[in-house]
Amino acid sequence: MDVLTKINLSQILNDSEPIIVELGCGPKKKPGRIGVDKIDLPNVDIIADIEEGLGFLPDNSVDQIHCKSLLAHIENLEGLLAEIIRVLKKNGTAHIFVPHFSNPYYYSDYTHKRFFGLYTFYYFVDSQYQLKRKVPVFYTSIRIRILSQKLKFRSSVKLFKPCKKLLNWFFNLHTNLQEFYEENLCYALPCYGIEIVFTPDEQPGNQP
Repeated sequence: MDVLTKINLSQILNDSEPIIVELGCGPKKKPGRIGVDKIDLPNVDIIADIEEGLGFLPDNSVDQIHCKSLLAHIENLEGLLAEIIRVLKKNGTAHIFVPHFSNPYYYSDYTHKRFFGLYTFYYFVDSQYQLKRKVPVFYTSIRIRILSQKLKFRSSVKLFKPCKKLLNWFFNLHTNLQEFYEENLCYALPCYGIEIVFTPDEQPGNQP
């Protein structure tokens, strides 16, 4: 798929303003962001298939990358993460939302290719900075530094919203509570998704 750029990307990249990119933005891109999507919709600035990478962006050029409910649709997750790390500046951040595997709506979408849990992104984290339950890190050389990770509870039923708000507060108090929840309670109290913020970690073992 060819890349179609509807903005003067070179000029934007050379400006002094922060470069904020929204992958899979759809028609509702937030102001001040460069919107990237496979479909030519209103507010999409760059039409590209990100399964083929982010070759339209130079190395170390982006301050923030945002994507919401996108990674569940990606076949080559490892390849896209590598590209995100490549284009982010040294202190740049990726702000990601993905559906949790206990989300009952996840399985309704036939375009979903993968699911996510509390430990998914820790497969890309140096072993000494794992959660209490350790996961293998030898599958890939990609390394990130997780700045925050939160379980998100939501409900479309107004009566349940205060309860979901309480769950958001309680289970995100500590990573031990998050781990306890996922092991013991996730099917009784389904989680809507996971919010994660990470930055590139090109030198494992040097995390603060």
